[in-house]
Amino acid sequence: MILEKVINRIVIQSEYKDFVDKYIDNILTEFKGKIHSIYMCGSIPKGTAKPFKSDADFTIVCVNPKDIDYERLSNIKDRLLEEYPVVTKIDTIICSIDDVLSKPNEWGFWVKIICVCIYGHDVGEKVPPIIISPKFILDLNTETKEEVDHIHSLLSNASDNTMKTRYIKGYSKRLIRALYSLVLEDTGVWQDDIIKMKNAILNYCEIDSALVDYLYACYLDSNVLVEEFLGIADEVYSYFENALNAMAASRTSFG
Repeated sequence: MILEKVINRIVIQSEYKDFVDKYIDNILTEFKGKIHSIYMCGSIPKGTAKPFKSDADFTIVCVNPKDIDYERLSNIKDRLLEEYPVVTKIDTIICSIDDVLSKPNEWGFWVKIICVCIYGHDVGEKVPPIIISPKFILDLNTETKEEVDHIHSLLSNASDNTMKTRYIKGYSKRLIRALYSLVLEDTGVWQDDIIKMKNAILNYCEIDSALVDYLYACYLDSNVLVEEFLGIADEVYSYFENALNAMAASRTSFG
């Protein structure tokens, strides 16, 4: 089964059009000649963003990611957040053209399936069709442990309540996304709607439903004890890791 694109067409609401145009202009001006293409994912390009509640998710594709200085990128973000309070947060991912083309089940999946191109030539069109398979699911989760360990560390050491809330929400979403990847062969589609992810996990995963419900509740309202959350998160990740290892072993045994 071939994965289809999450966002088939760009529908940016009027409240966000100037912001998106300004972001593109700022990036192209600041990193002149270094940018191959710019992409978005999430609620803004889908046309479902909620003013003062939704964030903006961009991906920059270039020849060499080292050409994009993070401090200069952060300055652009700070200026735009001040000018456009309708946006709560701006996240920008940077990757190379080679990343997208040489890792079709990782960066290729991200650009081809999750994102839509808002500037430049869509390099995702050069990525071959992505077939849902155990290999794809394993490749998709190559960096999941590293990402989970990182956010676990950030949350464990966070002293500011605002950051704790943000990390718990992000950690919950990341774990739900990881669990959802396990049931892709059952659903046949990639979802970016978290409640649809949750429901599919409950339908197809053998994990304790109470753990999934807890993560979803934390995603909606992150006002929970950090120690309690980390305990549940560790339990969920342990289930996920065991399932992934079983998938890898099964794939090896069947050649």
